[in-house]
Amino acid sequence: MQVQVRTNQIEGSARLQEWVSAEVTDRLEHFDELLTRVVVHISDENAHKSGSDDKRCLIEARPKGHQPISVTHKAEAMEQAIDGAAEKMRHALEHMTGRLESKTISSTGRYVADGDAVLTDALLEEEFLAKQEELERD
Repeated sequence: MQVQVRTNQIEGSARLQEWVSAEVTDRLEHFDELLTRVVVHISDENAHKSGSDDKRCLIEARPKGHQPISVTHKAEAMEQAIDGAAEKMRHALEHMTGRLESKTISSTGRYVADGDAVLTDALLEEEFLAKQEELERD
């Protein structure tokens, strides 16, 4: 996973970029194989004036074979904005991968969750065994 850091109204030093990259990589390392690139945009909404929620972090993740996902978090401090956006992205990716992994197709052709698939398999097996018994009786 490649992490790029872009800044606006904030001095984008190499140290800042390394720190942001490490924070985001650490938070999203579980999805390393899924993501091709992550772009982190950090900005100061009010330039250099202080104010509440004036630091903004937008994270755009590009999962392989899917549309990009982006999240935004605003906070009073840059660290809080980055942490909040990274947490939102982790949650969004968990949601996306959970949806992809938990859906299977039942014998009826409709999508079912994993728990429903187990129940459906059990019912199909029961039905199959009942039909087998009928055939043996005939």
